[in-house]
Amino acid sequence: MSGVPAERRWAPSMPEAYERYLVPVLFRPFARELAGRAAALRPRRVLELAAGTGVLTSELVAAAPAADVVATDLNEAMVEYGRGRVPEASWRQADAQRLPFGDGAFDLVVCQFGAMFFPDRPAAFAEARRVLAPGGRLLFSTWGPIEEHGFDAAVQAAVERAFPADPPDFLRTLPHGYHDPAQVSADLDGGGLTPERHETVVLDGTAESAAAVATGFLTGTPLRAAVEARGGRPEDPALQAFLAEEMTARLGEGPVTASMSAELFLAGR
Repeated sequence: MSGVPAERRWAPSMPEAYERYLVPVLFRPFARELAGRAAALRPRRVLELAAGTGVLTSELVAAAPAADVVATDLNEAMVEYGRGRVPEASWRQADAQRLPFGDGAFDLVVCQFGAMFFPDRPAAFAEARRVLAPGGRLLFSTWGPIEEHGFDAAVQAAVERAFPADPPDFLRTLPHGYHDPAQVSADLDGGGLTPERHETVVLDGTAESAAAVATGFLTGTPLRAAVEARGGRPEDPALQAFLAEEMTARLGEGPVTASMSAELFLAGR
């Protein structure tokens, strides 16, 4: 995937670290929430965008066992990992802006924390509309402001201390850069979808330690590329220890719990 920008690229080694350190803490609480809402819509044919390692996928197949679930991701490394983890779904490598499916093929499109990474969001929403049957829905989530996410705010503060001359802004500008409901609604309109509902959801996540979260971000997310671009080595024990110390000072010792804010959106075709 050489044409994918570094901040959106997932190397083959990254999904395992992402799954181990970050999925249980950051993503599974919201996956359960989103899957429950998806199941309440009683879908028969579900398309998931930016499925990653399959945390939402696994919750979808459990919450809506009668539905056919197709999971997609831009990055082949994620698709391969997810296919092995959630074989009950069908997996395809796919760009959300150029979906390899026919018109009206699904009655629900879902996406957990992926819309922020779409380079052209109205175009991606237009593709979602195209593959939705009449009356179909798009259900998706984005992260709220970084200040309202205990773990990510701690990571950002730590990397700013580690690279004071040129701090990486990946977390602030991408994962936490798309939460304004007015902007999201405008992009949905631009894609031909009708915004129906917006809700802020706040849940807690619990990690085995602040150090584990630091390792997960350094080795299992595109923050890795930002660190490497500044001459750092994500696997460097000294760098990992520095971030772990900074984050522990903010979050505490041992198992740590932090609040996380997300924005949920529902739109119709």
